[in-house]
Amino acid sequence: MNEGQPETFPRLLAKGLWVVGNYYCNLYLVQGEQAAALVEVGISAVVDDVIRQLESLRVAPTFLVVTHPHTDHVTGLDGLRERYPQALTVAAEGAAEFLAHRKAGQAIGPEDSHMAEFLASKGIKPGRPPVEEPPSLNNCLIAHDGDEMDLGGLTLRFISATGHAPGKIVAHIPEIDALILSDSLGFRFPGRGVFPLFLTNYADYMGTLDRLKSLRPKIVGVAHQGPLMGPEIEGAFEESEREAAELRERIIRDPGDPEEVTADLFNQYYKDEFTIYTRDNIMNCARLLVKRARESVGDDSKVARKALGNRSPGQA
Repeated sequence: MNEGQPETFPRLLAKGLWVVGNYYCNLYLVQGEQAAALVEVGISAVVDDVIRQLESLRVAPTFLVVTHPHTDHVTGLDGLRERYPQALTVAAEGAAEFLAHRKAGQAIGPEDSHMAEFLASKGIKPGRPPVEEPPSLNNCLIAHDGDEMDLGGLTLRFISATGHAPGKIVAHIPEIDALILSDSLGFRFPGRGVFPLFLTNYADYMGTLDRLKSLRPKIVGVAHQGPLMGPEIEGAFEESEREAAELRERIIRDPGDPEEVTADLFNQYYKDEFTIYTRDNIMNCARLLVKRARESVGDDSKVARKALGNRSPGQA
């Protein structure tokens, strides 16, 4: 589906699994025989649409799963908690500390407001004002790598997904070969490439991609412009690995000042769906990519060589 093309939500992906939200913000409802989990909580602007979609399915989530503490994955939490006060919040270790940091608090309001304005410009009217501060993740349930949650006939198996953000988890549903992996594939422009997102560590990011790919999922729930089904999944993993490896090589080989390289990346990628985020946010992402790529020099980077197909650096 291309940007702006209408799609129906909620959409059934497999027995017990729906995608809700909209083209730009994808959340996933996993309904077992005994409990239901909403994996991803989105942004404030989509909360009311998501609630209407859940009500159309006559499902109230038992669990609200925060995949990681970036703004576009947490600002819908308080609105969902208000509507579903019985739901327990699940997050990974480190997510609460990230949100409690002063810089997160300062950035979250302007970012949430910008995303609401972007959706409104696409004809998706927000149902409530933007948030002004991050939600608290204190006293939430902590999901560790390998932890399982039995929903009754369906299992959420949590996997630690390092390399993109602190406190990041993804959910594997083995009974239906589904993997809800949030931003682990990078930010995808369907049919037009990928913006890699190794924002905390390059080798960890590539290792996570390799680990998730080994599960051979038949359904992949991405957080934006998704989901992915069947034959397209293998190609999506290969594209994400290749583009991350090629971007790393490009940054390493570029002799320019870090801020010049950052500006070049920003000018290349800040377009189309990516403008849902503020310019400052994506500039900071580009800055982190430059930093992490150059930090990775000297690492044992078998993953990078594998993704590049053992080609000489810079070879097309």
